[in-house]
Amino acid sequence: MFKRSYFVCAYFFSWVVFGTVGLALNAFCAVLLLLPGRERRAPAVREVIRRLFTSWAGWLHATRILTVTWHGPEALPQPAVYVANHPGLIDATILLARLPDAICIFKPAILRNPFLAPAAIMAGYASGDSGVDLIREVADKIAAGHTLLIFPEGTRTEAGRTLNPFKPGFALIARRAGAPVQVLVIRTSSALLPRGQPWWRVPALPVRMDIHVDCRVEVNPDHSAKEVADTVEQIFRARLSGP
Repeated sequence: MFKRSYFVCAYFFSWVVFGTVGLALNAFCAVLLLLPGRERRAPAVREVIRRLFTSWAGWLHATRILTVTWHGPEALPQPAVYVANHPGLIDATILLARLPDAICIFKPAILRNPFLAPAAIMAGYASGDSGVDLIREVADKIAAGHTLLIFPEGTRTEAGRTLNPFKPGFALIARRAGAPVQVLVIRTSSALLPRGQPWWRVPALPVRMDIHVDCRVEVNPDHSAKEVADTVEQIFRARLSGP
């Protein structure tokens, strides 16, 4: 009983910490948005975000809420399009803490959220409502040396499912940028806030997360985006169906 009470208190307090730091960061970035030279400051903002997410992962480990273990090479290839399954809400924070100078694509709704939009804009992240322009913009950034993190499912995995159907946008970006697709397979002992589960519903704690730096898929220009997306989806389904 005491153990459960500890984890419940630590869980909610952790989100209070996350929200407080996030509000402070976005308030600072809101001021930066008013100044010239936004693109020049983007790398520094991304590095601040990466360091904050690294501290967040350390906090979760210290409180024993979440233990993350990486499997694979220490040096991650760059530039590349990193694709991962998305079992829970905090996956992006854990991955962005590790990936070098990574950009990501955020939902258009975030642009209307004053508590999230300033940092995302200052960091040079891309909004997912731009269609062909989005693909061109992100591909150009990858060709210039950036790393992209993207979840091909488009959203968090539905509660009770292994994987949502994939969308081919990541393959279009990889083809245009001439970059490989690096597969990251996430396994968790308990889903941390999957789609359809409210944030206040405490999951089974503690949670163990294993992140496997899996195979790298070289993108052949002769293959269609759908073929590339289908190949990558088959890899994920094969990995997640095994032990």
